[in-house]
Amino acid sequence: MRKKFKNINLLLVFVLSFVFSFGQDSTALEKEKLFTLIDYIQNYYVEDLNQHTLVEKAIKNILKDLDPHSVYISKEAVEKTNEPLKGNFEGVGIQFNILQDTILVVATISGGPSEKVGLMAGDKIIKIDQEDVAGIKIDNAGVAKRLRGDKGTEVIVGIKRSEIKKILYFNIVRDKIPIFSIDASYMVNDSIGYVKINRFAANTHIEFKEALDELKEAGMKKLILDLKGNGGGYLKTAFRIADEFLDNGRMIVYTEGVNSPKKEMKASHYGTWKTNKIIVLVDQSSASASEIVSGALQDWDRGLVIGRRTFGKGLVQRPFPLPDGSQIRLTIADYYTPSGRFIQKSYAKGTEAYRKELNDRYKSGELTDSMKHAFPDSLKFKTSGGRTVYGGGGITPDVFVALDTTGVSDYFMRVVRTGVVNKFVLNYLNKNRKQLKKYYTTIEYFEANFEINDTFLEGFVKYAKKNKIEEDKEGLKESQAVLATRLKSLFARDLFSEEAYYIISNKHLNPSFQKAVEIFENNQFNKLLNRDF
Repeated sequence: MRKKFKNINLLLVFVLSFVFSFGQDSTALEKEKLFTLIDYIQNYYVEDLNQHTLVEKAIKNILKDLDPHSVYISKEAVEKTNEPLKGNFEGVGIQFNILQDTILVVATISGGPSEKVGLMAGDKIIKIDQEDVAGIKIDNAGVAKRLRGDKGTEVIVGIKRSEIKKILYFNIVRDKIPIFSIDASYMVNDSIGYVKINRFAANTHIEFKEALDELKEAGMKKLILDLKGNGGGYLKTAFRIADEFLDNGRMIVYTEGVNSPKKEMKASHYGTWKTNKIIVLVDQSSASASEIVSGALQDWDRGLVIGRRTFGKGLVQRPFPLPDGSQIRLTIADYYTPSGRFIQKSYAKGTEAYRKELNDRYKSGELTDSMKHAFPDSLKFKTSGGRTVYGGGGITPDVFVALDTTGVSDYFMRVVRTGVVNKFVLNYLNKNRKQLKKYYTTIEYFEANFEINDTFLEGFVKYAKKNKIEEDKEGLKESQAVLATRLKSLFARDLFSEEAYYIISNKHLNPSFQKAVEIFENNQFNKLLNRDF
């Protein structure tokens, strides 16, 4: 009987796919055929069927055959999926980690409900609404389920604080908690500013403008915009970010599809960084909105793009609601850079091959050698200044920076992948936070004076061994510098801020950042752009 169910399911998928293959003239007839088929199944099929499951599988299979970015989202997942791009969620406002089966508060979000009632970094949450949550093997989803909730609702948490024996109870009234898309914004030196954007969300432009204004006030004359690992977000937000840099009337991006007329998006006169120098950092995970910004600046010879070829997503999705509260995100148009480049990589070999494409780049050596990726002449385009750029498969940087695997031993990968590095930092801070905060009062002092020495690393190795990562002397020797920097960066983040992490790690673990600083400091920017300004 189960085999019959599968056959019916495949038949429904086939018929639905068949409907989509017809033009407008046949739509009514094909819809009637589809509904007739469903009616026959519902009234005459030998088994009881779960119609909901049947239809959901059919929808997913249809969308899968269209393109890799047209997707179905269940009713339950719609709000969760939209949350990171809306820029906020409702909850108590903490960053947490689970250490030794206990919820550890890593930081409270500034101005959030938890900070207001007095929760502190280092607190251990052992009760939530009288439920014991320590030692029950709770996971991140379990914590979120208990602490998130509608604005105005209350949750009572029981806290164990290191210097106090009794449990402290806090009544926290949930509120809107901002999700920030600017990870870091700081002055590298007297003239170079750095901004790291992790996504293009609803509030990103406002955050970016604030960061830009603060850096200009601090004396910034040149900007490094870090979009590495930024998978994109809202098209409108990408447009607004790019608008800050381009002259009034210049094309930023245009979109076009069979059922979507050509729409041009051009820069306004509102931007505040129209002439100063800018370098954009990208890598193989920079996608969509990141490619719109970097592609527009590259096409107008407005800034340099440094790093590795970007992901290659040039398709525009629009959400469409379904009657039960679920949703499909359907590709409605292609987007093109100002020079006419369509940067979507091919998905002709199917979704599975598309998903593995980044891994194929790694295996081919492209991420470590720019000559491993050849472009046909048909993909060549010209910038406004006559430089050659390429379409079809991402934004190719003006300056290639190889993926740095120096010091990345198997031992290093094991301690990072299993979470031992993070756990060690949390465990150490849990015991020494008060003393460290008292001694290292600023990130500048911490950067200059905090040292991960041999004795410290020996302690780490012992801790890793307790967590079932056997000592590897050769691996440790190979990765000592990288591991020390990773540890120091994580300590800085948990003692100060997310920004502190980048202040330290960029100098040692971000070759693209280092190259950008070198280009600015050695006055190579204009030469590489073939422009004088």
